[in-house]
Amino acid sequence: MRRTRSLLTAVALMAAGFLAAGPPAAAADADLVRNGGFEVGLDGWSCSGGSGAVVTTPVHGGTSALKATPAGQDNGRCSQTVTVAPDSTYTLGAWVQGAYVYLGAAGTGTTDVSVWTQSPGAWKQLTTTFRTGPATTSVTVHTHGWYGQAAHLTDDVTLVGPGQPRPPAAPTGLTASATSSSSVLLSWTAVPGATSYAVHRDGAAPLAVTAASATVTGLAASTPYTFRVGAVNAAGESPRSAPVTVTTGSGGGGGGGLPAHALVGYLHTSFANGSGYVRMADVPASWDVINLAFGEPTSVTSGDIRFRLCPVAECPNVETPAEFKAAVRAKQAAGKKVLISIGGQNGQVQLPTTAARDTFVASVGKIIDEYGLDGLDIDFEGHSLSLAAGDTDFRNPTTPGIAHLVSAVKSLKARYGPGFVLTMAPETFFVQLGHQFYGSGPWGGQDPRAGAYLPVIHALRDDLTLLHVQDYNSGPIMGLDGQYHSMGGADFHIAMTDMLLAGFPVAGDTARVFPALRPDQVAIGLPATTHAGNGHTTPAEVAKALNCLTKGTDCGTYRTHGTWPALRGLMAWSINWDRFGGGEFSRNFDAYYGRTA
Repeated sequence: MRRTRSLLTAVALMAAGFLAAGPPAAAADADLVRNGGFEVGLDGWSCSGGSGAVVTTPVHGGTSALKATPAGQDNGRCSQTVTVAPDSTYTLGAWVQGAYVYLGAAGTGTTDVSVWTQSPGAWKQLTTTFRTGPATTSVTVHTHGWYGQAAHLTDDVTLVGPGQPRPPAAPTGLTASATSSSSVLLSWTAVPGATSYAVHRDGAAPLAVTAASATVTGLAASTPYTFRVGAVNAAGESPRSAPVTVTTGSGGGGGGGLPAHALVGYLHTSFANGSGYVRMADVPASWDVINLAFGEPTSVTSGDIRFRLCPVAECPNVETPAEFKAAVRAKQAAGKKVLISIGGQNGQVQLPTTAARDTFVASVGKIIDEYGLDGLDIDFEGHSLSLAAGDTDFRNPTTPGIAHLVSAVKSLKARYGPGFVLTMAPETFFVQLGHQFYGSGPWGGQDPRAGAYLPVIHALRDDLTLLHVQDYNSGPIMGLDGQYHSMGGADFHIAMTDMLLAGFPVAGDTARVFPALRPDQVAIGLPATTHAGNGHTTPAEVAKALNCLTKGTDCGTYRTHGTWPALRGLMAWSINWDRFGGGEFSRNFDAYYGRTA
């Protein structure tokens, strides 16, 4: 969705960059320091005089670092005793910041070592090497500052050499979300030193995953399941996490109450553009679902969503909040659904943390409650959805933001119940292009976000009322016929919709097929006028697309994989642009389905 008079967009194709890993350590070597990145607080460390604390900024790696503050005769010493092998060579390293920061090892059985630096304002790496004595089985590694100096920082402490690594700590923060009738999304806090995780369900065989999340499928509907997770490395599996129990849904999708064939439109409520402002009370009766554009974040990663009516300076005919709320109630009394749409061109939203997720749920709920709305439309675009490098399976994405988004929507659905209407308006780039490109890879520089909506749609398919992909502002997309289709004609809409209703292989891997959606969950997204978007389709071509998909006629060169009379309908950007164009879009929809507006 776009705010400008002309919705011409170009999707930037970004080449993914990768950091090459350094040469591996010798097979017998291991990093023996426990919690060297301080990602689990001070676990494993002891700091003199209570001088140490974990901070989240600044950090060198990960999300945490150690901050130690000398006081009086205390130099802010933090240490850890590590099991080592006798008569062996070890390399001790750490990244530090501050004035007079020391790193050392004591009890080596030979010559104890220490290195130091004065590096205020920048991270600096300290390293030293020592050899253990013939009877040495443990050493104490330590870092400290100096008397009377300011606090110093330490991060990413390592001790590399011969030894047997210990299993990781037990995972924490296990939560279940995105529950459907046959699957559940689990997520937990990543464990330092873990190379994989084992997901345990009742008496079933463990599920092995490499990310700190997993989608468990093949479950029975309306059934309780209990899950635990263990962290795994070369030494074995950790103790298991605390359990979480979840009951699968009964299936069937959410947010009923729509007519068999519905017309969805976006209403510019928070801004003005060349189409003009339309008051809620003046929205024509043709529109069955009215998406308020837009709720926007206070910052990209805050999760805090705010909604306002257009300022009077931009929209002189804007109604008062009281008038707007009364008009919303009147539309609902007439059987219409009014949703808050989050995102749009300028509303970049990312939920990288659980805090952002919880803020998103609270702030969106506040908007829904204040205006008495029926649900949520997700219109995330651009960088709002990004797949992490190496993500290759839409069924088990590793990107935390995707899991947090799904969890947030699930929470809202649970709060408002089965009548909650959930719609999504992704661009073809983020859905159908997943047929050609998904995740990260060379692919001639193709943006690794291609298909990034697939894991979200898949996880929420049992809760999804409508998916109306924006079949505009798009480059050519390959259909299931192996041919490229360009926007603006019936073939493009037929090919793009056929993929959603028939299912399609993701990134050419026939073993990973994105399952078909129900036809009542799908509407075709179109610009209402030539001004509203690049890829406007004439009424005659729209009718051909509908005929092909619902009746099997007027299919042109493309042959669909079925006929779907229950296809829900159309979505338009926007109600405002349709009025600007004389109401042609809504008038033709009503005529096609024999409706009286």
